[in-house]
Amino acid sequence: MDVPVALRPLLLATVCALGALWALYRFLVSLRSAQLVADTPLVRLRSAAQGYVKAYGQAKVATPEPRRSPLTYKSCVWWSFEIERRDRNRSALSWSNVEAETSITPFVLDDGDGECLVGPVCATIIPTSSNTWYGNTPWPEGPPGLYQTWLASGAYRYTEQRIDVDAWLTVIGELRSRSDIGDVATEAGILLKEWKQDQVELLRRFDADRDGRISTAEWDSARSTATAEAATTVIKDSIARNSVIQQPANGESFIIAPMDSNRLARRERIRAAGFLGFGVGFIVAWDYASTWPWFH
Repeated sequence: MDVPVALRPLLLATVCALGALWALYRFLVSLRSAQLVADTPLVRLRSAAQGYVKAYGQAKVATPEPRRSPLTYKSCVWWSFEIERRDRNRSALSWSNVEAETSITPFVLDDGDGECLVGPVCATIIPTSSNTWYGNTPWPEGPPGLYQTWLASGAYRYTEQRIDVDAWLTVIGELRSRSDIGDVATEAGILLKEWKQDQVELLRRFDADRDGRISTAEWDSARSTATAEAATTVIKDSIARNSVIQQPANGESFIIAPMDSNRLARRERIRAAGFLGFGVGFIVAWDYASTWPWFH
């Protein structure tokens, strides 16, 4: 494309400025992430208080049945996949999305001292395994073959990422707990609903003045009784407390990574240095390109 001479400095300056700003933004994000990983104390799940935490442990499935990834059918605790179709036009080769989905099912993190759930929704996730392969059907006919690489050809491209079972993970996010009172309230509501369906028994137990109806005071008595019975059931069933690490409500980073926190912090510092290099590169490109004859 022949750009008018008068617009060349503006065009080049705009491209370099946008590139430098993007690199600066990514540099700051990675630098903050590295600092966050390093500064957040590591907790033991058994004794961890609610709030922003960093935990390290093994990933376990939270369901009795093992989970399988949709495309490769491999055992995992989390997966994400994308299927793309090759689009050919006059000047370029590109890919358009056909289908994509990401697992939202919580999994268990076990640090050897205690356990908690991890809700992966909205997390920045570094997978433990990733596959990309090609085929000619909208849905892969099977997992990737031994020699399937990005050099292979096909009308469709399949990409799947996973967190494998028993992988050691660093999880940084907000630890929240559901205590007994929440379970008791749910159980009490179930009991009250059941009692309402048997009006004869309800009146026998709680119609203190025997006027054939349940007054407000008598209903409060029924509710108190249901809460007491529910609490007993909860204790007998040993449902004490369920904790989950999930996306922080205040917008802080939520990270799941298959490495210890030292490696994760080092990785983020390397990324920050790389983005800083990109930013400097855009500035140097502007300075160098301004000397080209094309520029004047």
